[in-house]
Amino acid sequence: MTVRIITDSASDITAADIAAAGNPALTVLPLSVTFGDKTYADGVDLTHRRFYELLVEGDDLPMTGQVNPYAFEQAISSAREAGEEVVVITLSGKLSGTNASAMTATAAFEGGVYVVDSKSVTVGERILVDYALRLVGEGLGAADIACALEQAREDIHVVGLLDTLEFLRRGGRIPASAAALGKLLSIKPVITITDGVVELLGKARGSKNGRNLLTQQVEAAGGIDFSMPIELAYAGLDDALLRKYVEDSRHIWEGHVALDDLPVHTVGATIGTHVGPGAIALAFFKQ
Repeated sequence: MTVRIITDSASDITAADIAAAGNPALTVLPLSVTFGDKTYADGVDLTHRRFYELLVEGDDLPMTGQVNPYAFEQAISSAREAGEEVVVITLSGKLSGTNASAMTATAAFEGGVYVVDSKSVTVGERILVDYALRLVGEGLGAADIACALEQAREDIHVVGLLDTLEFLRRGGRIPASAAALGKLLSIKPVITITDGVVELLGKARGSKNGRNLLTQQVEAAGGIDFSMPIELAYAGLDDALLRKYVEDSRHIWEGHVALDDLPVHTVGATIGTHVGPGAIALAFFKQ
């Protein structure tokens, strides 16, 4: 029996990504993104590029909404009717009710459906989906895939560098005075995701020191397992800062993967709402 992987758009896998990969085993369900009185389906009628255009044009942050149980139930029903088993991979249950929606939806099915909380989001969730698709290609069944994912997610390491504190201020996560001081001192926060929650690792003075701190985090994790999926991403309209980081950390990739072959994608609305443009992120499986 074939296996269908269902995930949510917080993985930042777009329809264009699916088309480019030519992988029929993946379904992505969109979260909602609301700017003012207009609501979009993330990655469906709102591209990542248009999201950032709207983000920088407005003064207020958008609202993101979880995937509801009905959407999961419809996608699972379609797969089961086609004779497929299902593995659902969601963003962290501590960051969104999307995981709870998936669990609610599975109650309507007697078997063959498994839900895995990625305990991550954006690039961290994405590499777990990539690994799941690899296991589908190897012929594993849904139960074995779900078990493997729950083990593998513990080895995922995500590090990110924010270019600005402005969007954390807008979201009420830090006071205006802290954002103003951070701007004055060119503070660049470095973050990670620990047990499904975003955590501050440190604060660097300037982009160069921030990029160095990212590299230190890779080394502190014990290095990258290049036999597993890795992912780089940037938030905003250009990837200049990410390309600079890749070049500055050339020693990490040399002998493992050509710089031009590193997978680079964009951070979407779920995290982009809070970090704003200019942020960069790396997700990998630890050795």
